[in-house]
Amino acid sequence: MALLDKLAMIKLRFDDVAQQIIEPEVIADMKRYVKLNKEYKDLIPIVDAYKAYKIVCDNIDESNEILKSEDDPEMKDVVAEELDQLTTTKQELEKKLHLFLIPKDPEDNKNAIVEIRSGTGGDEAALFAADLYRMYTKYAESNKWKIDIISENITGLGGVKEVVFSISGNAIFVLSKLVF
Repeated sequence: MALLDKLAMIKLRFDDVAQQIIEPEVIADMKRYVKLNKEYKDLIPIVDAYKAYKIVCDNIDESNEILKSEDDPEMKDVVAEELDQLTTTKQELEKKLHLFLIPKDPEDNKNAIVEIRSGTGGDEAALFAADLYRMYTKYAESNKWKIDIISENITGLGGVKEVVFSISGNAIFVLSKLVF
């Protein structure tokens, strides 16, 4: 099945879910409402990328038509340059859309527990562990994730002998596979 066909099916599902969410019987069934609301929220970035992709494809077709019918060399140069930019944008959007179409792992929405322990090396190892802890917390803050310290053992010099913390938020587990 072609990329556009799959995306069109996802767009239809998005429209269907959007319609179901506003129905009174769905709102009354809170379990179903929450499930549909989550699905709706998960589909938004895919549908937005699909819409952008369609616009870029339409613009490419329009630019090709202008190139065929235009006689002015300056206009052809401008359109050709725009066509190059559109082609690059189309390729980037295709990569993004292919990633969206990868089936989701049920583990992706789980939170992560991170444990950092300093190894042998005394104060230097504890200072490195503290830097590592700060790096993880800054990364989590930049993604608007919540951090809860479970346990910590701080040295006198500001190093970390041991720290265990949980990170909760959106898509932590999938990103933790890439970063942590």
